[in-house]
Amino acid sequence: MNRTHKLTLMAMLIAIGIVGAAFIWFPAGVARAYPIQHAVNVIAAVLLGPGPAIVIAFAIGLIRNMLGLGTLLAFPGGMAGALLAGLAYRWTKKKSMAAVGEIIGTGIIGSLLAVPIAQLFLGQAAGVFFFIPGFLISSIAGAALALLVLSRIRKTA
Repeated sequence: MNRTHKLTLMAMLIAIGIVGAAFIWFPAGVARAYPIQHAVNVIAAVLLGPGPAIVIAFAIGLIRNMLGLGTLLAFPGGMAGALLAGLAYRWTKKKSMAAVGEIIGTGIIGSLLAVPIAQLFLGQAAGVFFFIPGFLISSIAGAALALLVLSRIRKTA
């Protein structure tokens, strides 16, 4: 994949993540679930690898925050999920493992990283397990959606 193709795909995935966040979300515990973000993380991890997937997750979180469509909690979940999804796919070459990486990265690690961010920047005192249910629900829904999408597309050279 040449550089222009890669950057174009990254821009398209960022756009999908932002537009998806505006229209597709549901309440999940104390947070809102944005499954499109997690689907984009898995798709980017499989098609592009962990580095670009993290950049895409960061860009989506940044633009969503600038547009008022998200909170600072989008960063730890999205970026941790993208990293683990990318690494899991790189190590196993299995799309299902990329989905598992997203769920563990966002649902467990990202939710734990959200606790100090919520306390420091949002002024919310939260327990260690406060964000896990919402983050898990969101990442599971998004990972399942990504597997459905990935089953319908093929990777090109």
